[in-house]
Amino acid sequence: MAFSRLLPAAPALAAAMWPVLPTVLLGTVCLFLMIGLSIVFPGLGTWWTAAGIIAVTVAAAYGSHVRLQRERTLFHVRLVAEAAQQVVLSPMPRRFASVEIESLYLAAAAEARIGGDFYEVVDTRHGVRLLIGDVRGKGLPAVGAAAAIVNAFREAAYGEADLVSVARRLDASCTRYNAAFPPEGPVERFATALLVEIPHTGRRIEILNCGHPPPLLLSCGEVRVLESTTPSPLLNLAELIGDHYSVDTFDFTPGDLLLLYTDGVAEARAHDGEFFPLAAWMCQQPPAPPHELLTALHRDLLRYSRGRLDDDIAALAVRLSDPME
Repeated sequence: MAFSRLLPAAPALAAAMWPVLPTVLLGTVCLFLMIGLSIVFPGLGTWWTAAGIIAVTVAAAYGSHVRLQRERTLFHVRLVAEAAQQVVLSPMPRRFASVEIESLYLAAAAEARIGGDFYEVVDTRHGVRLLIGDVRGKGLPAVGAAAAIVNAFREAAYGEADLVSVARRLDASCTRYNAAFPPEGPVERFATALLVEIPHTGRRIEILNCGHPPPLLLSCGEVRVLESTTPSPLLNLAELIGDHYSVDTFDFTPGDLLLLYTDGVAEARAHDGEFFPLAAWMCQQPPAPPHELLTALHRDLLRYSRGRLDDDIAALAVRLSDPME
């Protein structure tokens, strides 16, 4: 009797995993099994239990149909999200002359695989120019703002002679986007950005930092934080605080490894609330190609946060190789 009362639950459980037809077939099998049990053990309340099996099977079949529709919708949404992300984060070569580059991107909204962090690298007559940044917020609104900034960078990096002019173009593009698509709520939408220029000749790099976390430079086993002497305004805030941009120059010799990252890397938390010790972690890394460095960073970030990322993560690892290599 106890076993017969469990038969109506079988198609209900199957609906959570199986398509409609197997769910109906399982319900049919349970119905015939109940009829067979009633022949061997009379007095089981066959008709009541059989009616329950039929009702649950019909409801389970409908539930399975709805679940499959939602799964298909989610699948298409993910495809659209990935296509939108590819517009912002287009594939890039791993090497520009003597400059090796590798990228890492992890979205906090894992279901959509989309976020507001962005990066881009272009090879121009002025040198290899890099951009990394973070739009305040998540989801499609943040991606729209990031796309506007990245598209502006792709044009300005080729046409402008210096990083200050490029930054002004990015700020103007961000401002126009926010005017066309104002953010919801009273808080202004803005973005942090970091611009880097690596000349084709020479052993120095230029950095313009618009409120972004400073990059880390690993040179001869020592890590140096490349802080800006004078902060530059965040994108879309130049009109409020002034458009006074500052460019800093640092040594960058063959074998040095430069790590650009968004705040999601440094602010990844462990279960006790402690932030990821990025600078200390960088000190422990052996000299390695950019790909190996970011692979280790990805692994250790997920291990440190136990797979729970509260913010989008983007990183660029850059190494200057010897021209003879």
